[in-house]
Amino acid sequence: MPTSLVTGGAGFLGSHLCDRLLADGHRVICVDNLDTGTLENIEHIRSRNFVFLQHDITRHLDLGEAVDEVFHLASPASPIDYLRLPLHTLKVGAYGTHNALGLAKQHRARFLLASTSEVYGDPKVHPQPEDYWGHVNPIGPRGVYDEAKRYAEALTMAYHRQQGVDTHIVRIFNTYGPRMRPRDGRAIPTFLRQAAEGAPLTVFGDGSQTRSFCFVTDLIEGLVRLIRSDEHDPVNIGNPEEYTILQLAEAVLAATGSPSAIVYEALPQDDPVTRQPDIARARGILGWEPTVALDDGLQMTIRGTVGVGAAPA
Repeated sequence: MPTSLVTGGAGFLGSHLCDRLLADGHRVICVDNLDTGTLENIEHIRSRNFVFLQHDITRHLDLGEAVDEVFHLASPASPIDYLRLPLHTLKVGAYGTHNALGLAKQHRARFLLASTSEVYGDPKVHPQPEDYWGHVNPIGPRGVYDEAKRYAEALTMAYHRQQGVDTHIVRIFNTYGPRMRPRDGRAIPTFLRQAAEGAPLTVFGDGSQTRSFCFVTDLIEGLVRLIRSDEHDPVNIGNPEEYTILQLAEAVLAATGSPSAIVYEALPQDDPVTRQPDIARARGILGWEPTVALDDGLQMTIRGTVGVGAAPA
């Protein structure tokens, strides 16, 4: 039975990854300091092949068993979290990635870094391919997250080139689904919460900025395929279907039947104007592309289900 270690395993993405790995017959070691993750995300797991360790991966971790795969997902990921925890966000990108890579090296395990589309910053190329270097403000309020992930990518490639670690890098675009925190500051959970409360949906700027929304089970499928591939350069995983934020707000109102109005507020500093993945590499290398449409994904998110083909809870 293969053993997989998931840092940030009690978070939104991490908990869904734990579910999938258990369904695939893996033993899973979930590591999380619960800064932004929660035990509620993993309380449904009753498998004897699941171990939870409350631990901050920025500190050294001694394991009493070998592991075959290391998925490094730990990091504050929403603006609310990384603006609240700026130094820890930088530390988990540096020390946390170093420690996770060290475990992979020690156990000769495959390693996957969960990077982000935010490494592209406010892109001047649209859609964003992996060979685009980006346009990032390193000293802006979002810099603590953007630069932490850019450094983590550089560190991962250094371990691959110098230490021979079998590394993989995924650049994750906007992902949504059940278990997102209603107040994590990201568009879909915020709109769903506001619609459920009958409150106005808050759109920043004029709502013309774009995002691409990938349902969580599609994203997890991409992670699993990538770590088991021979690809070491970054790979975008996301849904290339692009929506303006205003279109998303209207889709949420339609999905919920809410009578809420839409209100407009000032655009945050360094908020990207466009965000759309070029997934040609994922299609060609992994045979991966998303399968869940936004309307279906919103309904599954509202119901708190993950849909047909997802790992059983």
